[in-house]
Amino acid sequence: MRILLTNDDGIYSSGLCALYEALVEEHEVHVVAPDSERSAVGHAITVADPLRAHVVKRGNEIYGWAVSGTPADCVKLAALELIKQPIDLVISGINPGANVGINVLYSGTVSAATEAAILGIRSLAVSIDRYTEPNFCFGAAMVKELLPWLMQLEFSRPVAVSMNIPALPPQQIRGIRFAHHSLKSLHEEFDKRVDPRGNVYYWRSGEIWQVNDMDEDSDIALLKAGYITLTPIHFDMTAHDCITGLECPCF
Repeated sequence: MRILLTNDDGIYSSGLCALYEALVEEHEVHVVAPDSERSAVGHAITVADPLRAHVVKRGNEIYGWAVSGTPADCVKLAALELIKQPIDLVISGINPGANVGINVLYSGTVSAATEAAILGIRSLAVSIDRYTEPNFCFGAAMVKELLPWLMQLEFSRPVAVSMNIPALPPQQIRGIRFAHHSLKSLHEEFDKRVDPRGNVYYWRSGEIWQVNDMDEDSDIALLKAGYITLTPIHFDMTAHDCITGLECPCF
């Protein structure tokens, strides 16, 4: 299987490397990723500047392409220019920190997978619910183990699948569940600080999910309960239920 690996943490990230090592022996793996971190850029694409791509090597072996753009740029450029044959699967990740709830709107990891879906390519975004010292090797092993099953899933429309793995020892994971996104808003905070020149600046310092009053079948609640969650994501953002019954005035 021909697999494209990308992410929003940059081509030198440990999560990307773990996926590469887990899959390269059994698959044709291509790496096209940002040349530096592009976290939380959402589905941004580069239009005002040229995209530059250069080959990255590990020792004497070619590892992949580093691109001066966003995760969505990387998928577009890989599919349309850099990889000359059809791509069977795009995997984006492994991201440190879960991409659940409204976070998917900001996530470059998820947006890379969504871009693949827009291009008609099956895709998977992978995140692990831990920012410090996440177990990327375990996450990559889970992807490898589940890949044959995931490739057989049939959906009624082009979708990307967002996979979130709890930060637990393998024996404590309770299973795998399909889940919808929670619509609960985040409690967010900013630290107000002053630099050495006396200028005020603000640093986003934290976010808290209110899990206790959350739908128990949501991605956040199930992840916190110890399940690996899978959420199919599509790019039709129309609020169809709001259109029903509405009429425009005649002119």
